[in-house]
Amino acid sequence: QVQLVESGGGLVQAGGSLRLSCEASGDSFSITDMGWLRPGPGNRRETVAVINSGGETIYHDSVKGRFTISRDNAKNTVYLQMNSLKPEDTDVYVCFAEHQSPGLVQEYRGQGTQVTVSS
Repeated sequence: QVQLVESGGGLVQAGGSLRLSCEASGDSFSITDMGWLRPGPGNRRETVAVINSGGETIYHDSVKGRFTISRDNAKNTVYLQMNSLKPEDTDVYVCFAEHQSPGLVQEYRGQGTQVTVSS
């Protein structure tokens, strides 16, 4: 079992910045990928950014050059630095983590944190 707790959401004006944090607890030793997703337009899941245990990253096209994902493995924490925010970035941002055990990969999610960008 893995528990994820997010923080750092809020209200910001367009062009501003926010930093999201997500701390994992429980059986965090077996976590591989961590990242952030949002429901997106039409409530279709968008994977915003992913980082693996080796630090390799993948970003959604809409946030490339503006968002940066990072990870502190010693603290079991993943961060999302969000710069040059746009009103269309408004959404609930959910932290996720993939946990591997013999023969099984499970995805755990946090409760989500609201990000609202005003124009």
